[in-house]
Amino acid sequence: MKKVKVEEAVGLTLCHDITAMRDGFKGAAFRRGHVITEEDIPKLLDLGKRMVFIWEENAGELHEEDCARRLAAMASVEGAHYTEPSEGKVLLMADTRGMFRVDTALLQAINSIGDITISTLPDHYPVEAGARLASMRIVPLVTQEAQIIRAEELCRGKKLLDLKPYHPRKLGVVITGSEIYTGRIQDKFEPVVRAKMKQYPCEIVGVTICDDNLDMIVEAAKAHLAAGADFLVFTGGMSVDPDDLTATAIRQLGAEIVTHGLPAQPGNMTLVAYLGDVPILGVPGAAISMPTTMFDVLLPQIFAGDRFTKRELVNLADGGLCQLCKSCHFPNCTFGRY
Repeated sequence: MKKVKVEEAVGLTLCHDITAMRDGFKGAAFRRGHVITEEDIPKLLDLGKRMVFIWEENAGELHEEDCARRLAAMASVEGAHYTEPSEGKVLLMADTRGMFRVDTALLQAINSIGDITISTLPDHYPVEAGARLASMRIVPLVTQEAQIIRAEELCRGKKLLDLKPYHPRKLGVVITGSEIYTGRIQDKFEPVVRAKMKQYPCEIVGVTICDDNLDMIVEAAKAHLAAGADFLVFTGGMSVDPDDLTATAIRQLGAEIVTHGLPAQPGNMTLVAYLGDVPILGVPGAAISMPTTMFDVLLPQIFAGDRFTKRELVNLADGGLCQLCKSCHFPNCTFGRY
């Protein structure tokens, strides 16, 4: 790109749009790629343009719109689409509901190259169709192609951005507690679970209320699995009292417990486990009294098919404290960001 006087630009090609604002009109008076003629000179001067930027052949530079298109091409996302460049940037838009994922280390590396800027929603973010997921552009009007090539090299064989749609699951629910089993108090957990599952492609294959009896709890879970459940939720007995049996029952079922307890509140005593590929959640009582808990944070990833790791769950600490807003607007908040 080279800056030249308007009078010396005849026959040269503009490398940027020139905007006019007059008599209620605002728009491009001259488009990028326009070859300047003698007749254009007074018009450009009337627009206050004494100098214009024109292309230099073989300068190794790329225009911002070409950069935006190449940045989009290096980070394609199934279930989403990029807009055409506008004001030098492209937007990634969701076409389906799901869990948005970002390779944050790769994103940082690309944004450290120089002129490239890519901004996104947070990693592990549940989104609806139509949501804006990411924006990509370069800061200047043009940049050296080498910067874009470097970004493309960093992305080769990797997935910078991803949108994982929710997959159908069959849920079995085990509710424990002698006070509920004997009818002394009414269960309030089942309605909560059913309401939350309406947000996902979920079939509830069964709900069983159990006494505080280890064998009964284990057999109830096995019965749900035999009925086709590929996701189990337990509630009751989730604290560390000696007579709280739920965690013991989950172990006896043969599941591997990833964690019992999360650095997050509400939902501090949440349990996460796997029986083979079957995810298991132990949900503490806060899910009944609070509109949003760790239960809500973990559900999108389960339906997206991601498997929790201990490290990921420990990372919940940063953003793990709910602000208990008077009007809950989760997930558009700080809670559950990891």
